[in-house]
Parts: sequence; structure tokens; C-alpha cells
Amino acid sequence: MRPITFALAVLLPLCNYVVGVPTSSSVTNTKIIPLSKRTASTLVNDQGVVSAPALQSELARTRSKLARGFSAFQKNTGVAHPSDTGNLSSSANTNSRKRATGADALTDDEGSLWQGGISVGTPPVDFTVDFDTGSSDLFLPGQNCGATCEGHTIFNTAASSTAVDQNQRASLAFGDGSTVNADIFEDTVTVAGLTATSQTVGAATQYSAGFEIDEFPPDGLMGMAFPQISVFQADPVFQTLIAQGVVTAPEFGVKLATTGSELFLGGVDTALFQGDFTMSPVTQVGFWQIDLQAVNVNEKAAVTGLSAIIDTGTTLIVGDPDNVAAFYAAIPGSADASETVGSGFFTVPCDAIPSVSLTFGGTAFTVSPDTFNLGLVSAGSNDCVGGVTASDLGNFWVAGDVFLQNVYTSFDVGNTRVGFATLA
Repeated sequence: MRPITFALAVLLPLCNYVVGVPTSSSVTNTKIIPLSKRTASTLVNDQGVVSAPALQSELARTRSKLARGFSAFQKNTGVAHPSDTGNLSSSANTNSRKRATGADALTDDEGSLWQGGISVGTPPVDFTVDFDTGSSDLFLPGQNCGATCEGHTIFNTAASSTAVDQNQRASLAFGDGSTVNADIFEDTVTVAGLTATSQTVGAATQYSAGFEIDEFPPDGLMGMAFPQISVFQADPVFQTLIAQGVVTAPEFGVKLATTGSELFLGGVDTALFQGDFTMSPVTQVGFWQIDLQAVNVNEKAAVTGLSAIIDTGTTLIVGDPDNVAAFYAAIPGSADASETVGSGFFTVPCDAIPSVSLTFGGTAFTVSPDTFNLGLVSAGSNDCVGGVTASDLGNFWVAGDVFLQNVYTSFDVGNTRVGFATLA
């Protein structure tokens, strides 16, 4: 997907993206890791027709990730997450020493993943990872992983002088019903020139089918949410960088757009946005969850009074079935696409893509027609699949990259808040 000050891989929609370089004059000691872009998309074919299985897989992946987070939150805090209504409980079976900043370029992998480079161990070994603000753990394929990890770069803990076995194991469930099993280590991790020591890393002993090389080109995944949803019961990499005084500011900025995408660690890149941020406090530390005041169609609120998890690791905007149905009811010509695309999906007329926006902190942020329109429902059709889909998650929405590529986003760890600004 796009470059970010910190290595980031995310699930994105169906547009073509170009990796960019941060150029802010206020940034010093930055380091950019350029990445190449894969040209094909798994979500839409050359004729602009969506892949129903791929979209269904994206939705299943979102459900299983949220379920892992809720389960870890309860285990780590002793109480259930306020947004956990139990709807996702079975989703795994559902379809100087201090640097000012650091930058890592990301690339869009086949329309659904942003991937970036990190290094782990001593001597350092380079890996490509999918960065995700909707989870909190770093895992890589370990030396005992076997056939499921073939084709990926292996995290050989025996070859790293700084790897320390924690004598613990963890399992992470995924949307295809399979799991990633991992032995837990601590080791040195470097992202965009920023180094965290004694960082918790999972060395996978088994990859799920969805992480095998044909389905998942990156080597592993790095979460960027809060420790409360860590399955490994550990600080995510960015929180470790903060605690060890490696970054100047406890904040990272994300631009996910058609050009110049970037993850910026240790602050925000002032060259990539204009005006002021609209800030919203995180309502429950764990996910990056904030109040979503309204979802609008043609500048009129279709649904109001919501909550949303801001997730770079999700392609779509996902909401509860009742409110998503109300949203599409406000769009002339929309139709339920359960029979053609899958449960929860809707179509809109291709020649009348609506004006859609999300209101956070009193400001409506537009979702462009290009990002809202996922593609044709079938070859020669006049109907296109909308980027807002329904799933019985609970009493909250997930704002993924269909929304995020329209704004510059600040993830402010120090003040536990999320901010959006207009792209420059």
C-alpha cells in the first residue's frame, strides 16, 4: 500500500498506488525503505469485476482479527471489552541515541496488503511484514515452521545472539478456521532505522493457509494497536520504541493514497497534509476506537451515533447489518448483493456513485467515488459493489482503507487519540 514512517502493511481497496517519499523540511534523521509494487489485484480483475471470494475473505479476516483482540483484551485486563457483544466469539470458523523520526515506504500487494521492511536479530536479517493498526503482535516464520512457511524468509532464532526464548507459546486464530502457532522470543527489531531491543516476537511453528506464500507474500505481520489486545501479552513495537526513548514523539502518521503513501514514526509529516487535525479521543484503549458521529449520503446523515475502530489492516468499511442497510436505503438504486457477491455486500449504480462521508469530531470527511466503488459486480453490469459492507460484528464499525486513503491520519499514542486532516 503506501509508505509510512514506520513499516506498515495494510489491507487496501482496489486502486493503483505509487510508493512515495516523505519530504517534510521539518523532518530530520529520517530513513526511507523503498518497496516495489505488485501490479495485479486479487480483489478485482483486469475488466474491473470484483472477486467475490476475495471480498468474502477480507471480511472473514476482519472478523477473526477483531475476535482475537477482544479475547486478548479480556485475558489481559480481566474484563470484557465494552464493544464485545459476543457476536465474534466463533469468528475463527467464519468465512544520537534518540532519533527524531523514521520513515518506511510501503507497497500495495495485489490491492489488499501494504507491506514494508524491518530487520530482526543480531546480525540483523531483513523481513517484509504487513503492518496493521488493528492488532498488536509481531510474528514471523520460525525455523521449525516447515512446509507452511516455505518461500518466506525464516526467523532463525538460533542464529541471533540477541534472541531470548521466553518458553511460551501462543496461537492466533484466523478467518479460514486455521491458526498461526508461535514460540515467543525477545529480540532486537529495527524499523526505518529505529531500533527496539528486547522486543517480543513470535517465531511461527505453523502458518495458516492464508499466510502461505501464494496467499500472503509478506513474511509476517506487525501490529500497531495497544498492548491490551496483544495475544502475546506484550508491548507492540511502537510502544517499545516510545518506552526506550527512540522516537521523539509518541505518535505516528499515516497517508494511504494513490500517490506518496507513507507511514511516519515519531510524529506526523507536515508536508503531507494541510490545515488542522480533527482529533477524537480513543473511547477504550485497546483498538484505535473512536466515536463515529454519522455516516452521510449526499451530505445528509443516513445513520448516526456510532463507534468505529480505525484499522489500516482492513480494506473495507464494515458496519452492523441494520445501520448498513439504512445507509444503502439512502442511496437511490442500491441493491442487496448477497446472492452475487456475498452476505453483507450491496451494489449501487455505476453511473451514479453517491457522495459518501464519515463524520468524526464534528467534521465530515469525504470518501471519494473511486475508493467507495470497489468494481463491477459482473462483466458488462451497470451495478458496482459499494465499499461499505455489513457483518454482525456488534455495536461498532470498522473504518478501513476505503476511508483512510482519503485522509491523513495521526495515531497519537501519548494522548490516546486519533486525528484526521485533509491531504495536501
